[in-house]
Amino acid sequence: TVWWWNRPCYGIVDGKAHLRIENRALPSGPTTRDEFANAAFFIGLMLALPDEYGPIDKLMTFDEAKDNFFAAARHGLQAQLTWTGGKSYPAPALILEHLLPLARAGLKQARIDAADIDTYLGTIEERVRTGQTGAQWALRSLAAMQSRGTRDMRTLAVQMRAHQQTEEPVHLWPLIEGTEMDDWAQNYRTVGQFMSTDLFTVRPDDLVDLAASVMDWRHIRHVPVEDEAGRLVGLVSHRDLLRLLARGLADKSNEPVAVRQIMKPDPVTITPDTPTLDAIALMRGRRVGCLPVVEAGTLVGIVTAQDFLIASARLFDQQLGRK
Repeated sequence: TVWWWNRPCYGIVDGKAHLRIENRALPSGPTTRDEFANAAFFIGLMLALPDEYGPIDKLMTFDEAKDNFFAAARHGLQAQLTWTGGKSYPAPALILEHLLPLARAGLKQARIDAADIDTYLGTIEERVRTGQTGAQWALRSLAAMQSRGTRDMRTLAVQMRAHQQTEEPVHLWPLIEGTEMDDWAQNYRTVGQFMSTDLFTVRPDDLVDLAASVMDWRHIRHVPVEDEAGRLVGLVSHRDLLRLLARGLADKSNEPVAVRQIMKPDPVTITPDTPTLDAIALMRGRRVGCLPVVEAGTLVGIVTAQDFLIASARLFDQQLGRK
């Protein structure tokens, strides 16, 4: 299970079993300044809390700590947390009223420069006051884009990288706007940017019933065929199944049929770096509705006429809808 940057780890020290929480504050950024702010907040607290409270297990039950852990992982700044003495706080209030002053004291104790303390703990304070963490920026941006899957996730990643270059902390980042969302040149330049990667494949010796079932379950028209070594060796399409059905009705055969008997061997393939326009031209020239995407001999994706239809529909909606 992946938690929001922290996870429980079981260990044994001096013959005693214990559960530690592995800290992952540093890489949670998403900017260098945010990473330093996280580290300053955490280190300052670790320096100050022992002197302020002593052994925490005398002031808080394990169940309270466990509930706090789950609440923070699930809800972030919207979490309700139990502090010492059983008092409950919203996460922002606990941070602003108790934890930030303690972190400041801990950093002063470590003789950290006052300007650095103000810069990095000030970043934490503003993040809390605005309510915009990296996760919240991402979720709100996806909501503003009315997210429709991997393409908007890709837009999110592109804009995150662009904002990182400004060196502005995440609480100052604007949400993704429509003009950014419509950046087709960035999102559809190569097939690797929008190909389907959630692949279902069959083996040459599988029965065609399996290929037909996969098409039915996944609402797809093409199933790649891989050998035991994971190499692409063929492709089964819905047309192949229709031809088999017509042939079976004609000769009244009830013999089981293997995938290798109907698949198209050695299908035309492309790489993730293939320009989108080249892929379209290849599909039209070869009169195929699907192109497996192969990299270093391994099947990594697939692009179909349906993928281009989805892209075209979004383009039509954006362009014609503005008229």
